[in-house]
Amino acid sequence: MKLPRPRKIIAEKYVAGLSLFKSRRSPIKLSANESALGPSPKAVKSYSSIGKGFVRYPDSDGTFFRKVLAKKFRLKRDRIILGSGSDQIFELVCKLFLNKGDEVIVPEYSFIIYRIYSRMFGARVRYAKEENFKPSVKSILDQVTRKTKIVFLANPNNPTGTYLDKFQILKLRKKLRSDILLVIDDAYYEYINDPNYASGIRLFSKSKNVLVTRTFSKIYGLAGLRIGWGYGSKEIIKKLYEIKPPFNVSRPALFAATQAVQDTKWLNKAIKHNNFWAEKIYETLDEIGITTNKTNVNFFLLNFDFVNKSASQVFNKLANSGILVRQMEVYNIKNSLRVTIGNSKENKKFISVLRKIFNV
Repeated sequence: MKLPRPRKIIAEKYVAGLSLFKSRRSPIKLSANESALGPSPKAVKSYSSIGKGFVRYPDSDGTFFRKVLAKKFRLKRDRIILGSGSDQIFELVCKLFLNKGDEVIVPEYSFIIYRIYSRMFGARVRYAKEENFKPSVKSILDQVTRKTKIVFLANPNNPTGTYLDKFQILKLRKKLRSDILLVIDDAYYEYINDPNYASGIRLFSKSKNVLVTRTFSKIYGLAGLRIGWGYGSKEIIKKLYEIKPPFNVSRPALFAATQAVQDTKWLNKAIKHNNFWAEKIYETLDEIGITTNKTNVNFFLLNFDFVNKSASQVFNKLANSGILVRQMEVYNIKNSLRVTIGNSKENKKFISVLRKIFNV
């Protein structure tokens, strides 16, 4: 009997960080860069208020929520598209622009989902070298060929936590050909406090060849609801709407995100918490001798080359204490772990266990 034959897709599978241990039901999860404080109470209340409204389909275009976003960030509503997480926006962009034989450029240690979606639609992925885990504008430009269609750039970058300042970003866009789409992932922009940094939205709100994405999965604490958004030219957004699945963002997500994005008090509380614990954790890492940079986001990338225990040894010892962190082999970053800044109780436990591991 002959069966339907699927199209051959040459792309790796996204491997999420561990969520549970077989032997533990409530681990400390510092592996996914989720919010330390969780969502705004106003967002939780709005989510809970839907009740029997679950029976109804959501507004397929999220009209009211897009209006809220437009007002909050002083943008044009008809240049906003919503996604089931910002990763769906990346998928739609690749689907819209890429054909077999096209090329996409990503920094070598960038978010893995960019290259997965690019390959799904037949594109070749070219990797730009980084300098001390920081994307290099020169290397990105050196990778450009006549086949280049898209450049993906998370700024700040996951999993390294580094970022390019506004001058470097503007230089990159200026030197790229105008027919190359620059996609800037603003997932962690809220954490940055540097006058030389500017978000993609701030820099390119009027550009026709830049698409910027944002997410509610990080500082807003709505990872489980899957909602993100993109901002681009009217022409690009119109085309994305032509291929966007109907009802791709749920009613609960729309209701919760509408309140979350307006709760500035909770956002500032989350930023203050992150800054406080970033300093505390960095001091511990520095005392132990674990190599890292002072973080600009809600996670650390730890390298164990100069201490007497390897990343895998530390991972297992943390795991035995019920603490989940992210291994970096999938990103080809050797002897390293990524650790999310958690809530106060989680951070105290992480610091305590780490000190015991290294007898500090």
